[in-house]
Amino acid sequence: MLLKSLRSLFTVLVLPLILVMGLGLTTSAIASGEQTSQQMANANTSDADLWRAVKSGDKGYTTAKGAEGGVMINVSAIEGTNIKNDYLTPVMALAVLGVFGAFLLFYFVNGPSKLSHGFSGKMVLRWSKADLLIHWVLAISCMALIFTGLNIMLGKHVLQPYVGSGIWGSLIYGSKTIHDYVGPLFMVAWAVCVVKWMPLQTFKMYDLKWFLVVGGYINFGPFKGKHPDSGFANAGEKMWFWTLTLFGLFIGVSGIMLVMPGLELPREASMFALLIHGLSAIIIIAFTIVHIWMATVLSEGGMECMKSGYCDENWAVQHHNLWYDEIKENGSLTYKD
Repeated sequence: MLLKSLRSLFTVLVLPLILVMGLGLTTSAIASGEQTSQQMANANTSDADLWRAVKSGDKGYTTAKGAEGGVMINVSAIEGTNIKNDYLTPVMALAVLGVFGAFLLFYFVNGPSKLSHGFSGKMVLRWSKADLLIHWVLAISCMALIFTGLNIMLGKHVLQPYVGSGIWGSLIYGSKTIHDYVGPLFMVAWAVCVVKWMPLQTFKMYDLKWFLVVGGYINFGPFKGKHPDSGFANAGEKMWFWTLTLFGLFIGVSGIMLVMPGLELPREASMFALLIHGLSAIIIIAFTIVHIWMATVLSEGGMECMKSGYCDENWAVQHHNLWYDEIKENGSLTYKD
């Protein structure tokens, strides 16, 4: 009887209490689990927002000093690097190989521009000693910058896979050092060249015909034997001069921005300078190849002008007839002794 009474009491009082407590614990566990899941979701959202802000270039706090110190990832720098690698580098390779290859093919098909009446043996003064000095300082410094710049831009694709890491390290370090130290010399020579030779480089109406007959360099078809009028500088030389003047300025200014950390420029400005520097270099390299071809193997007697300052009289009459007529008329025609 007593045992039956205890069972009834347990069923009526204790069992419901246990059930209520169990239900409460279960509910609490579920709520706790939901809260933990929510906290984790909030944490993931917070991390995603932080990473999104970092990638977009938002600034944070840092004790580091200097420009862009609070930026962990500079988006413009990444985009600029991609442009340089994806576009400027292959275009530079194309400029070197394409332009050089085109003129090599032209030379084999057309041959050089011969003097119609051969060499006269009489040498006419064309360039002063000062002009020769300016030209060669500018030419040598320009070629040094071109070769070192090509190694900096293309060397990792052309040379690095075939040389040891030690050799490659020396090559790239040497190229960078030469590039930085020759740059100011180029800029000084460039400035003197622009100031001294600019009066001779104005375009005239007769320069249009020079372009129409390709300067008289074609040895076949309707252009054969066509020698257009030209002053001291022909139309091609004027185009080269103004190209060097404009893009040489871009090269110089952007180069200063890249090698002077004391300027503390924003990363965007530095990356923009790097892209302008590379694009200007591509144009100058292409025109330099054209200039060298035109002045040497494609023009019989042309190289002598920059070796001694004198040119053959027949060369002057054929390639710069208006200049020759002018100095002959005003009495400034000077022959080599």
